[in-house]
Amino acid sequence: MQSWSEIAVPTVPGSGPPLRLYDTADRQVRPVTPGATATMYVCGITPYDATHLGHAATYLTFDLVNRILRDGGHQVHYVQNVTDVDDPLFERADRDGVDWRDLGSREIALYREDMAALRVLPPRDYIGAVESVGEVVELVDKLLASGAAYVVDDAQYPDIYFRHDATEQFGYESGYDRATMERLFAERGGDPDRPGKRDPIDALLWRAARDGEPSWPAPFGAGRPGWHIECAAIALNRIGPEFDIQGGGSDLMYPHHEYSAAHAEALVAHRRFARHYVHAGLIALDGEKMSKSRGNLVFVSKLRAAEVDPGAVRLGLFAGHYRQDREWNDTVLTEARTRLAQWRRATSLQSGPAAEDTIARLRQHLADDLDTPKALAALDNWSTEALDYGGPDRSAPASITEAVDALLGIRL
Repeated sequence: MQSWSEIAVPTVPGSGPPLRLYDTADRQVRPVTPGATATMYVCGITPYDATHLGHAATYLTFDLVNRILRDGGHQVHYVQNVTDVDDPLFERADRDGVDWRDLGSREIALYREDMAALRVLPPRDYIGAVESVGEVVELVDKLLASGAAYVVDDAQYPDIYFRHDATEQFGYESGYDRATMERLFAERGGDPDRPGKRDPIDALLWRAARDGEPSWPAPFGAGRPGWHIECAAIALNRIGPEFDIQGGGSDLMYPHHEYSAAHAEALVAHRRFARHYVHAGLIALDGEKMSKSRGNLVFVSKLRAAEVDPGAVRLGLFAGHYRQDREWNDTVLTEARTRLAQWRRATSLQSGPAAEDTIARLRQHLADDLDTPKALAALDNWSTEALDYGGPDRSAPASITEAVDALLGIRL
């Protein structure tokens, strides 16, 4: 699947401290320790609707990670999937009277446009579930052979499930107790009441073919992939086990990330699928989580159509810490526009205060678990001083402009 176009990133002189991120599994902030090439997998969209600000907040979080790693001298092998075959896609296509493939293609194209407009660095590998079905079949076959998976006793629909106890460490990522797992499994796409399962929280690996649904051939019977195995297959086959960062929104922590990790760990016998599990907070509108089911979405494409500057969108979402659930409203956008205008006025001056200390603080705050509120405050201080008092350094405005572009993805 085609990604969007590359985004030019300026090179900023010097370097900052190594990146530290909160790891969900370890419940603490700790160093990210990549080699020359950092590896990162971020779960992508299910393309049945347009990109909203909840999506944008997640992808901007990992865009910052990408930029900081690059600024630290690493190459970044970034992989993102698209769940372009799934029940929500079929349901929306049926509601709208369109072919599910056409709906998916349309929304994927719009997502690419939104990401390019927001200046999100594209993944090296952008992989759809449909194009990875063969990889999923291979993994399911291995899980069946190892005893980590089983076929339900259902002559009509012999679906295949993963034994949640197939790995000794299952549950380490989220740390949830059994009652919480059962509740979230039911709320987030699981099927605890499916007859024939050995345990209510065993997760679907392969859905046997049904009338009116797409299916693909497999040695264990035609069907289509479950959600979690899709990401396990794509990540294993692009960047391998024990990669540096698995990322997504906090609502993916369980069950999606827990099971995709367990599927892979059962296959390759590694203790951890990823060295870091990183989760971004959710975005609310008027006090309610922004979600398709609530219908309270702010779409990136509609902001673009209203000529809202992408830099203001980034600044509005960066005003709160990435791990916090936070609000989007008119005040947030107004403050972001005001901040962006101030920075642009300051960097348009012929000279200003020396930039080195401000850039060092910017790097330091971003490397400290993406502390964007402090990073923005450091730039506010520089721009206020530049506008109020000026400064002798003729290179400072250009240096700040390049640093903001490279590290925050905002064009001044």
